[in-house]
Amino acid sequence: MLDFSILIKHKEQFLAGLTTTVQVSLLALLLSIVIGIIVAVMKISPIKIVKALATVYTEVIQNTPLIIQIFFFYFGLGAMGIQLDAFVSGVFGLAVYSGAYIAEAIRAGIQSISQGQVEAGRASGLTYIQTMRYIILPQAIKVVIPPLGSQFLNLVMGSAILGSISGKDLMYYADIISSKTAVVFDVYIFVALFYLILTLPLSFFISYLERKFSASN
Repeated sequence: MLDFSILIKHKEQFLAGLTTTVQVSLLALLLSIVIGIIVAVMKISPIKIVKALATVYTEVIQNTPLIIQIFFFYFGLGAMGIQLDAFVSGVFGLAVYSGAYIAEAIRAGIQSISQGQVEAGRASGLTYIQTMRYIILPQAIKVVIPPLGSQFLNLVMGSAILGSISGKDLMYYADIISSKTAVVFDVYIFVALFYLILTLPLSFFISYLERKFSASN
């Protein structure tokens, strides 16, 4: 039987951790979408060096653990004299990590748009960037909304790693509470429930979007 007195007694810490988790996740999502769009456009650029840089970024990020990237911003930059707090390090680490996957989703969305629309945009006098901004990206974003939602789910769950750098998220406070009370199982069950409160509604919304866009195609 779960000891709900722990939840009541430490509700302020649980709520503080939940608030930080939501804030970090939302900020990281917004930044990762910006990164993803930029990198996706770079990956299909006709300029080879630009395309190569984007490819190197996605390959490096996708093939290294998230915790290494978080540590780079928190410890690595600190060693170089650029000190970021745990919150900012978490946002940047999650955004850079998720941005690589979002870039691939957006790139696939862009490439699903007829090449003829790109040629029409260029023929009308638009630059490559203007063609992407006004013609291609608005259509591509609509296509990749469901994958973006799935990535946000992964991002929320990935935010639990902030506890490793004292990020004051749910896992951070769970570690503190469990060490003070010597109750481990109940505390982490409560944390799991908080994550479910965050992710289940989003998961249902993503499923709704997938059905909606599938029906419209």
